[in-house]
Amino acid sequence: MPEGAEAALVRAFADEWASVVATLIRTTGDWALAEDATQDAFVAAARRWPVDGVPSRPGAWLTTVARNAARDRLRRGATEDRVLRRLAADPTHAPADDDALTGDVALTGERPDPHATVPDDRLRLIFTCCHPALPPDARVALTLRTLCGLTVPEIARAFGASEPAMAKRLVRARQKIAHARIPYRVPAPEDVAERLDGVLTVVYLVFTEGYAATAGSSALRVDLCLEAIRLARLLTRLVPQESEAHALLALVLLHDARRPGRLGRGGVLVPLDEQDRSAWDAGTVEEGLRALVRAQRLAVDDAPYLLQAEIAACHSTAPTPAATDWATVVALYDRLLAVAPSPHARLARAVAVGSAAGPAAGLTALGALAADDVLRGTAVLAATEADLLRRAGRSAEAAAAYRTALALAGTDDERAFFRRRLEEASHTA
Repeated sequence: MPEGAEAALVRAFADEWASVVATLIRTTGDWALAEDATQDAFVAAARRWPVDGVPSRPGAWLTTVARNAARDRLRRGATEDRVLRRLAADPTHAPADDDALTGDVALTGERPDPHATVPDDRLRLIFTCCHPALPPDARVALTLRTLCGLTVPEIARAFGASEPAMAKRLVRARQKIAHARIPYRVPAPEDVAERLDGVLTVVYLVFTEGYAATAGSSALRVDLCLEAIRLARLLTRLVPQESEAHALLALVLLHDARRPGRLGRGGVLVPLDEQDRSAWDAGTVEEGLRALVRAQRLAVDDAPYLLQAEIAACHSTAPTPAATDWATVVALYDRLLAVAPSPHARLARAVAVGSAAGPAAGLTALGALAADDVLRGTAVLAATEADLLRRAGRSAEAAAAYRTALALAGTDDERAFFRRRLEEASHTA
């Protein structure tokens, strides 16, 4: 494939997949059909663009081809005449990138509020994928498949599941949407903020599974990180007045900027205090800080992603670990726990206390978490204890804790890191 056509196809996949799928879901009401027909359109683009040239409006071209592919699939499958009639009646106009689509029929047959602030098919799709009636794991899987265009095998690998199990999860999610008559629409303006929390949670879960994978060979899944960043950017365009959307973008960017320093030679994990900060992506840090400033200007009070982004900024702007303002980090965690208490936030605060006031203080803070139902028996709790013990010079106890972390580790990268730490602690014990 000529380089220009290949680059255009890659850009189109990133920019247009969700829009095309969303348009077809609106016109057919069939999620699987929309995904399959959109995939057909991209296959056609890969075949035709190198020969015919890249169309001036790739999104419109892809939408038209996908709509025709959907018609063909419906005819071949002898699907309900009602759906065919809806497709036939739909105007042949294929919306460009950011056309505002109005008057669309929801999956329930209801018409969306004509006064909705962002009548964009992609926003409808995001809110539907992340509907609270769906189980959390289904929301993430459906978002990756429908919004990001990942294949079933790719999603299955990302979450350490078998392909048949992941395929069934997606089928059940689509069936739930149909059976529960979940509307394909943006929530009413007064409900957007509440529902947005669920959307942000799904995007952040996608990022964290990429940045700190829970299963598989690698602790880092770059594809998931980039998909989450793309979704976060999209949200800031679709709901530009929502502080937490900008804060989430800032958070994932500031974390992702450190990705080049996170894996050392041989793919071994490198902890934050040992990373080569000159390897961090300065441009991504700057973009993250700009997003944080926008979030701060829009914020009316403390909020979870805003505070986490401010913590990430403390790390990203410190030239050395010693230069980190740990007192501010601890104070930010205190504020975070006041608005969004969670075991993992308390664990992170204990680490910050260990850096601000010494490892003994960190171990004291960590001790209160030993009986926590969420953290008990996890690699992250054992590894945190091991690191604080190592820094306190209690090598024999650190080695024992690293053995526990090693036994509980979920990825090969984690196991390699814990083995190295265990060897170091054993030699000094």
